Parts: sequence; structure tokens; C-alpha cells
Amino acid sequence: MEKRIFFHDTDAGGIVYYGNYLKYMEEARTEFLENKGMSVAEFHRRGLLYAVSQCSIRYRSPAKYGEILICDALLKEVTAVKLIFEQKISEKESNRLIAEAEIILVCLNKDFRPTSIPEDLKAKILAS
Repeated sequence: MEKRIFFHDTDAGGIVYYGNYLKYMEEARTEFLENKGMSVAEFHRRGLLYAVSQCSIRYRSPAKYGEILICDALLKEVTAVKLIFEQKISEKESNRLIAEAEIILVCLNKDFRPTSIPEDLKAKILAS
């Protein structure tokens, strides 16, 4: 997913605010799932949601106003209730690594309790 950095993404020095990288990673995971034929709306219809249960992020280099970033989401592992993503953000032109993270999502039911990922959704997620 490409993300252009606008002024509202940055601090007074023109550097991307560190919390925004988590939003960009969220957008990349959403794109990943939508490219697999799934949507947040479909999860909601089934009474499911996916919440971040763990996030480990490492900032490597600051992104700046005007740059275009490439935000990747790679599904590393699927368990009965978890989706484990490796994510990376790089500057498009130079391929400079901006940030990298491991983010774990947990499938929750309408009562916010962990629940098994339905087999048909798991099959879509794992499809090439």
C-alpha cells in the first residue's frame, strides 16, 4: 500500500508523528484482508472483530513531509484465534526502512472474548 505523507501527518519539524505508523500499518492490514476477499463489514455481520493484542514496533528512520511510503503486511502465522503479521514501512524512492513491526490480532466474538477464526475465513486468509 502506498501512503503519501501530508503536513497533517507530521510534527512541527516535518517528521511523521510516531503514532501515525500504527495507523498506516492498520490500513495495510485492512488492504491485505480486502485483497483476500474479506472486509471488516463481513466480520461484523458474523459477529466478529479483530483486535490488536500485541504490537512490537521498531522505528528505524524518520519519514518526512512529502515522501511516499510503501506499507507492507505479510501474514506470518495463523493460529486458531490469532493472525500474526510482520509489517514493514519503507520510503518508496530510496527503499529506506522506516519502521518494522510484529502485530498480533485476535479474533473476538460480540462479547469481546477470543473465538476461533471460522474455517471459511481462515481458508480465504491462507489462499495465495
